[in-house]
Amino acid sequence: MAEEIKSEPKNDSGKKIASTIFKVLLGLVFLTLGAYWVYLGRFHLLDLIKGSVGLFFILAGIITLAIAKE
Repeated sequence: MAEEIKSEPKNDSGKKIASTIFKVLLGLVFLTLGAYWVYLGRFHLLDLIKGSVGLFFILAGIITLAIAKE
């Protein structure tokens, strides 16, 4: 039975290539749009990063205390 599955010819190689090309192009479009929106909102992004620094230090402190407890 396994030999029967192996012996079947594969005719969907064109579909697979087209699907891969579509996925790559879609990924590049998303990367371009993402980079564009990061560029447009860079000042808001900097505010977000600045606002997250305090939360990062709180999380680092909690993890450090949990490690020190052991």
